[in-house]
Amino acid sequence: MLTGIGLVLLLGYLGGKIAAKLELPPLIGMLVVGVLAGPYVFNVLDSDLLLVSQDIRTFALIIILLRAGLGIKKEEIKKVGLIALKMSIIPCILEGFTVMGLAYYLLGFSLSEAGMLGFIIAAVSPAVVVPSMLELKKERYGEDKQIPTLLLTGTSIDDVIAITFFTFFVGMETQSVDQSLFKNLLSIPFNILAGVFLGAVIAFGLIYLFSIMSEKYIEKLIILLSLTIIFVKWGDYTGIASLLGVMTIGFLLLEKIPDQSKRFSKRLHGLWLFLQILLFALVGAEVDVTKALDAGVSGVAIIIIGLVARSLGVWLVTMGSELKVKERIFCMIAYTPKATVQAAIGAIPLALGVEQGATILALAVLSIVLTAPLGALGIYSSAPRLLHKTR
Repeated sequence: MLTGIGLVLLLGYLGGKIAAKLELPPLIGMLVVGVLAGPYVFNVLDSDLLLVSQDIRTFALIIILLRAGLGIKKEEIKKVGLIALKMSIIPCILEGFTVMGLAYYLLGFSLSEAGMLGFIIAAVSPAVVVPSMLELKKERYGEDKQIPTLLLTGTSIDDVIAITFFTFFVGMETQSVDQSLFKNLLSIPFNILAGVFLGAVIAFGLIYLFSIMSEKYIEKLIILLSLTIIFVKWGDYTGIASLLGVMTIGFLLLEKIPDQSKRFSKRLHGLWLFLQILLFALVGAEVDVTKALDAGVSGVAIIIIGLVARSLGVWLVTMGSELKVKERIFCMIAYTPKATVQAAIGAIPLALGVEQGATILALAVLSIVLTAPLGALGIYSSAPRLLHKTR
């Protein structure tokens, strides 16, 4: 497996450099390398590495969300709080039910199959959006309106909404979950609040622990990472919004122990330079291009119409806000990439024996192929044109 990791790092690094030379976001090169090296094209990656791919990708997500929390100040949260909450709910629901309706009427899916597809597709990708927004914060784009912070916060909750609805429709299909839609909807705010609350408990525990420890920042960082990993994995089992809790941990550490937090952030940035290659290359390795092609023109049309519905949701949410038209357009562009959730749960309906499981997987893969590179390119290319750069 070590050989496989070395190969992924080397090829992913080269892919990122080539993309940068072509004035494209490096993650596009890493994604392409993953697709080519993965089991569905040249199949040069170690099978053992692919078995632990999900855990590696989860660890990379923990790092970028912790970095995101360590970069958000209380004043920024106050400024975007309500609109961030609306951004995380309305666009996702509009896209999910739009895709659901199209699958039901055009593809002949059952209601539960259409619902599963709708909310697999609806989830926006933190793997693409979060590092992009951190880069924009670093470059000071949109900081006057806290646009990167708005999108960072909204993205993490967006996935909670999508996965909750997906779980409901899986239960409707398999009849293994005896819950009403109403109960599932009630679980959404509970899961979000539980994630934030438990993240806060962990953060204050760490703050106390760090106050009685010597100035050994590497040891403190090890403890921080260990607890966040355990927290996220526990959240996977319980359904709480643990990824949002990770951001909460970073946010509170920055608020209460800013000097130490800046040192943590600097070391995590170095770790991220290594992990981003693994993250995007391994996401690319999950992409079966033949299944994407199987989805055909109708699949492309469904995904595009779903994105239009999501963009309409973003437009409606930002009406009456202080954002200018071009800034609202940027938010629409930044909310298009799919990758993380689709790669993680796209195959679940097929594994459960759902009749349309193969088609659902094909459309999930197609959504990654279409939106991850184009969405990333759209974010990086449009930011200088649509956002104000603070000096």
